[in-house]
Amino acid sequence: MIYNGISWYDQNNNTVNAHGACILQEGDTFYLFGEYKTDDVNKYIGFSCYSTRDFTNWKFEGLALPPQKDGLLGENRVGERVKVLKCPQTGKYIMLMHTDDLKYNDPHIGLAVSDRIDGKFTFKGPLYFQGEPIHMWDMGTFVDDDSTAYLLTHEGNIYRLSEDYTEAVELVAKNLSPGGESPALFKEDGIYYLMFSNKTGWERNDNYYLTATDLHGPWEHKGLFCKEGSLTCNTQCSFVFMYEREDGKLPVYVGDRWSFPRQGSAATLVLLPLKTKNGMMEIEEYLRVWSPDEYIERCLPPENKLDFYSNTIGESCSIPFTGERIMLFGETSKHGGYGEVEIKSEQGEVVHRILVDFYSLAGDSGLRYRSPHLVMGNYVLTLRVKEQGGVWITKNGTRYGSDDSCVKLKGWRVE
Repeated sequence: MIYNGISWYDQNNNTVNAHGACILQEGDTFYLFGEYKTDDVNKYIGFSCYSTRDFTNWKFEGLALPPQKDGLLGENRVGERVKVLKCPQTGKYIMLMHTDDLKYNDPHIGLAVSDRIDGKFTFKGPLYFQGEPIHMWDMGTFVDDDSTAYLLTHEGNIYRLSEDYTEAVELVAKNLSPGGESPALFKEDGIYYLMFSNKTGWERNDNYYLTATDLHGPWEHKGLFCKEGSLTCNTQCSFVFMYEREDGKLPVYVGDRWSFPRQGSAATLVLLPLKTKNGMMEIEEYLRVWSPDEYIERCLPPENKLDFYSNTIGESCSIPFTGERIMLFGETSKHGGYGEVEIKSEQGEVVHRILVDFYSLAGDSGLRYRSPHLVMGNYVLTLRVKEQGGVWITKNGTRYGSDDSCVKLKGWRVE
């Protein structure tokens, strides 16, 4: 089952930390690669790798590419938008990413290689096109039906990669979407669907898409693929992977819910089915809990009502419960802040602590937290107003983010 917009946990009950992500399927196992974030500084910590067979139970495979001693991924550098491809020509795994300095004044597309999907990657340096490094930032990748691989960049550039995926050899399309970032591309029934986010910093916005029957074009702007004002289900597009089912492949949208500045502890991922018909694409509805095999939502309403609403730092509410897992339901808004969830055992030991983001510009009501699996027993959960939601200023001087520290809880249930 996929639990959208809440923290997932690995085998050690640590939060799955993988953003700007991609997903690869090998047999019955899915591998998730993403940016490994912290809560205190936006610099390169490493690219993480996780594996799962059911999207509920995750295994941390380690940092696929840790920080380097120097160079493009050395100290005081940025590493983002990691994407991993398997090259059928060589059998190797190719990792591409955006590298930069902390002020985003030195963008490069970087290249790393590994013999194993769950192994350590070796950083090779910049990706080249016509003998020069590609100086771009937000990026994505796509592999066509004939195994030809492509690099996608912000503003709408598409580069064809060499047969071994280690060099760009053709600029297939240029400047398709000025102002667009975080590109993602997939193909369904002979039509290419290329999506972008607008530039609003860490804020979510209404993402849009283009279509073509040939990557060289012509490309047609189609507009939004989610309900206007939903801010793309409060996400930013990152990747589309084709989930293999008995009745064919299902395109699954991978989106980020960034949570600046608490990216390491409170940012989450959202996976949703994409529907295409007659050259049109849409996410029909936001599924909070669902299975790709059934393509239906598993609604989990709260069994117990609890109205807690506060913007006073330090104010809290407590829930005694008996069981193996607890879920919290609440509301987000533009006034939202961070709530700290702490679970203590009957002996007073803290068994879990995490931050939950109650901010969203487009308000939402639903599942906000699901604890990791606990030993059957008696516990007390405390939800505490921790701090104001994130605030940031983009390069053009626009302010985004929360205007308060509100935490709003509506109910809970025990599994």
